[in-house]
Amino acid sequence: MMNCLQSWPEPVVRVQSLSESGIQAIPERYIKPPSDRPGFEKQEHVDIPVVDLKNLFSHDHTLHEETVKLISSACKEWGFFQAVNHGISHELMKRTREVWREFFNLPLEVKQEHANAPTTYEGYGSRLGVQKGAILDWSDYFFLHYLPVYLRNPNKWPSLPLSCRDLISEYGAEVVKLCGRLLKAMSISLGLKEDYLQNAFGGEDIGACLRVNFYPKCPQPDLTLGLSSHSDPGGMTLLLPDHDIAGLQVRKNGKWITVKPVPNAFIVNVGDQIQVMSNAIYKSVEHRVIVNSVKDRVSLAFFCNPKSDLLIEPAKELVSEDRPALYSPMTFDEYRLYIRTYGPCGKTQVEFSESNR
Repeated sequence: MMNCLQSWPEPVVRVQSLSESGIQAIPERYIKPPSDRPGFEKQEHVDIPVVDLKNLFSHDHTLHEETVKLISSACKEWGFFQAVNHGISHELMKRTREVWREFFNLPLEVKQEHANAPTTYEGYGSRLGVQKGAILDWSDYFFLHYLPVYLRNPNKWPSLPLSCRDLISEYGAEVVKLCGRLLKAMSISLGLKEDYLQNAFGGEDIGACLRVNFYPKCPQPDLTLGLSSHSDPGGMTLLLPDHDIAGLQVRKNGKWITVKPVPNAFIVNVGDQIQVMSNAIYKSVEHRVIVNSVKDRVSLAFFCNPKSDLLIEPAKELVSEDRPALYSPMTFDEYRLYIRTYGPCGKTQVEFSESNR
């Protein structure tokens, strides 16, 4: 199947270039079917939970336990939460987001030096999935591997702006530490040993990658999406959203809720692999991104994933006669091939793994 992933099926068009060309109408290949278009209906006054993590680092057992319960409740009810007091420097978050904004504002020929191919997706890209004639999303991105270390290649990271590579290293190291703390809290909250999820992800050898999304302003935001509806195929995602403009929408009870970013928070969400390992106690949730007619947006999605060749299956402790294993064992490599072939498509992927038991 990998043979079909050698090159893009059509010439790649940079969405930012389309946006900056001054077009008044978007090309047909970005227009979503009516059922997938963002209805800008009146929003309910509801938002994903905000969890203060300061007590996760506390030696006070009661306070620590309370925070773990809040994380558990958010993962069960929503699959999403905003994390504040997470221990990562707000200045580092700001500088990292801004350096990427500068990257996307560089001349096209500079960015093109990093153009990606679907073999690894690493580099500067404008589409997910290799189906010819697919309806595309209104976004460009930069994707890179951070862990395991042997996959990390800073020479593939942008050399301009000059501080970009150093900031990626520093930011990545801090976010990996936070992921480790959250995996412990999630393990405990599922009634597992605290290092269960970390070990199931590969111990010190977990996978981690960064996708920086650039959503150019769009003349017809009601006809398209910055990122189509999907659940994240990996383990857990930490999203650093743009600080002054909402774009992420989460599906809850059949309705789309626009997440209002809390200043200096990370948006944390459960990926499909934690849904599988928790035997669906925690659920990955569909989400998508809307675009804006007046402002560009930048967001950084840091994916904490299992090592790609490990078999992922429900934890034995969470399987019983009353609750049999809902998923067959599958490696993350096998699993993510689906999204790399078909692009983001709701939750069909995790349902596909369930139906193939």
